[in-house]
Amino acid sequence: MRTYDFAPLFRSTIGFDRLFDLAETAQRGAEETYPPYNIERLAEDRYQITLAVAGFSPDEISITAEQNVVTIEGGKTEKAEREFLYRGISTRQFKRQFNLADYVQVKNASFDNGLLKIELVREIPEAMKPRRIAINGAAQADVHQIESKAA
Repeated sequence: MRTYDFAPLFRSTIGFDRLFDLAETAQRGAEETYPPYNIERLAEDRYQITLAVAGFSPDEISITAEQNVVTIEGGKTEKAEREFLYRGISTRQFKRQFNLADYVQVKNASFDNGLLKIELVREIPEAMKPRRIAINGAAQADVHQIESKAA
């Protein structure tokens, strides 16, 4: 896989640090495949991340949302009395991070049949939403007709 050096861009750009960090994280994260996940768009401003976490219980998984990143971590405590002849269900520890756009927040998380579902909503503050601006014009009483001749 190719890796890109963003150092020359840091010398000539200001304020794009987060964009370059996202690109570097995407390069590193391409190798991570556990646990498998889906990202869905449910509506215009609603999303859902679904992780397949078979073998884990809800109390063995933690979800942390801070600023523009949601982190899902899982760790299984092994019981020594079990002897596996074949182990195909992976229960290794994992840490998966997702970068969120501005104003995207985690609203809910649920666990059902080995699937962890995290609901996300984009809530733009009223001050940031587009609004219609009225155009003020001269009132009719203030307009004086200078000259009127029929052509």
